[in-house]
Amino acid sequence: MSTETAKTAAVRRPDWITEEVLGELVSRVPSSTGASWKLTEVYTGEVLVALPQSSPADVERAAAAGRAAQREWAATPLPERLAVFKRAHELILRNQHKIADLIQAESGKARRIAFEEVCDVPMVISHYLKRAPRLLKDKKRPGVMPVLSSSIERHPPRGLIGIIAPWNFPFATGLSDAVPALMAGNAVLLKPDNKTALSPLFGISLLEEAGLPKGLFQVVCGEGPDVGPTMMDNVDYAMFTGSTATGRVIGEQAGRNLIGACLELGGKNPMIVLDDADIDETVAGSMFAVFGNTGQICMHIERIYIPDAMYDEFRDKFVAAVESMRIEAAYAFGPDLGALVSPDHLARVQSHVEDAVAKGATVLTGGQARPDVGPTFFEPTILEGTTKEMLHGVTETFGPVVSLHRYSTLEEAIELANDTDYGLNASVWTTNFKRAQAIAARIESGNVNINDGLATAYASKSTPSGGMKQSGVGARHGDQGLLKYTETQNVATLKKQVMGPQGKQTFDDYAKQMQTSLRWMRKLRIR
Repeated sequence: MSTETAKTAAVRRPDWITEEVLGELVSRVPSSTGASWKLTEVYTGEVLVALPQSSPADVERAAAAGRAAQREWAATPLPERLAVFKRAHELILRNQHKIADLIQAESGKARRIAFEEVCDVPMVISHYLKRAPRLLKDKKRPGVMPVLSSSIERHPPRGLIGIIAPWNFPFATGLSDAVPALMAGNAVLLKPDNKTALSPLFGISLLEEAGLPKGLFQVVCGEGPDVGPTMMDNVDYAMFTGSTATGRVIGEQAGRNLIGACLELGGKNPMIVLDDADIDETVAGSMFAVFGNTGQICMHIERIYIPDAMYDEFRDKFVAAVESMRIEAAYAFGPDLGALVSPDHLARVQSHVEDAVAKGATVLTGGQARPDVGPTFFEPTILEGTTKEMLHGVTETFGPVVSLHRYSTLEEAIELANDTDYGLNASVWTTNFKRAQAIAARIESGNVNINDGLATAYASKSTPSGGMKQSGVGARHGDQGLLKYTETQNVATLKKQVMGPQGKQTFDDYAKQMQTSLRWMRKLRIR
């Protein structure tokens, strides 16, 4: 395993990240009690800033302020709202390296993945700048009675959108989920994870610099049980990204309050290598699919199924590629693998590996923490012989750990891929795209990537992305990703009172007339 062995004290934080700058960022978080949380630099474990913690009363006040700002924003013509995001698109790109610095400081991820995370927001902005005018425009529909009636489909904003963002992609989920909500005329109340609040706070400051009204995008911070219930009681729709267990709680609260919710939850994502796949390309593609963001991606691959005849060659080449990965704590491009987000998460990942080994699995490479590189670094790990009796066999490890499995027939591979309670993402590798499409149709997953691990599906902003089974409800991206933040209103007009018997017409005659009309409308394709 290729690693840098310099002690963590040698890690040089970007000079612009100062106590004054960070203090200004967190000053927008309300905290009437004065409580705070120590937000640390992951690479070193040093405290970066005391993050204010919001009380339930703070959440209520933030929600009220957001609602007050939303009324004027909703009345702002759509072209003026969209103009804010045209300016924001350029501001984000201009500040991309600064945002990546903050993402690295608070999450410990490698520079490449931090830089690419920032790209997600301009991509979402660009997509909805194109689609929002059409989606939010009133649409005239046929009425129940041809000529004499009409109907208009409208999509007014819901009001206040609650977004609970995870720590693994704090900037992307904090802002990308908010962009279509704001374009649609809503206010946003965001709760980022305590560990990773800095980059979304910086992003909100850029939106306001671009002209977003102050007060429209509110932020509260705190542990989920402390602020979550109050937040759910004060919003009109919830967007949550996180674990299935927490998603159930959010869904139950949304149901009690009769509000909508979109939930992107956990996964145990499989990859199927077909017998005609190019092994070298598949190995190369597997590196990011498995180890991107140190395995801390909801859609990353944790199970790889390989044909018997190809297994040994794939395994040996994959192990060799993983052992050449560069692990380092650095605010620069170069390292292939960054840190895990916290000591607690490191302990979780390590416990899954230790449990697998204790129950008979073999570590082909990796399997150890690397305190010589940083407090939360863990080697990229490949396991063999994993079974469903092991934690890693059935539970999302959410770290740089993958299990290799043999299969004899394609039917067996598809059955194994679907043998999970989850269905967020899957991957199929082959040189026969028609065959791959047929296999994808049989995989129980909201996203299926062909000859890629995850990025191709997620980056397709025009197509909805969500989960099946216990991996979620609803979707982000596509038209659905904006319309979910709106109400649907039907404004119907009847120009003449013709609904019922006319004059001295009996109801029997009216009924016969209705039957005749329905038949003709079907024949003429009017209805």
